[in-house]
Amino acid sequence: MYQTVVKSIGKDATAFNAEKMVILFGENAPQELVDYCYIIEVNNVDTITEEQRLYIDGESYEITKVGNSVIKNLNDLGHITLKFDGSTEAEQSGTLYLEDKALPTITVGSSIIIR
Repeated sequence: MYQTVVKSIGKDATAFNAEKMVILFGENAPQELVDYCYIIEVNNVDTITEEQRLYIDGESYEITKVGNSVIKNLNDLGHITLKFDGSTEAEQSGTLYLEDKALPTITVGSSIIIR
């Protein structure tokens, strides 16, 4: 299981909503990227599979594909992209693909869980 919390939100974090993308980054995010990210607490995760689900504030999302770098990037930087487009092929290695569903409303204090 993986669990984290949103610590802060960049002023342009919703800039990728049209592409159905949410960018997560740990508190060590490069200054030039902070405005575009949801800043999260960096916590370790052992495994993420398509058999698990992602929950944002209790709202459930089916995981459709896990990019090759998702686990390493989460553990090292807290940095992945959540893409809500239902893809079953990982075009980007640092992206966690989720079912094609409306983007969640993410606020400071929102919980993100994978189990």
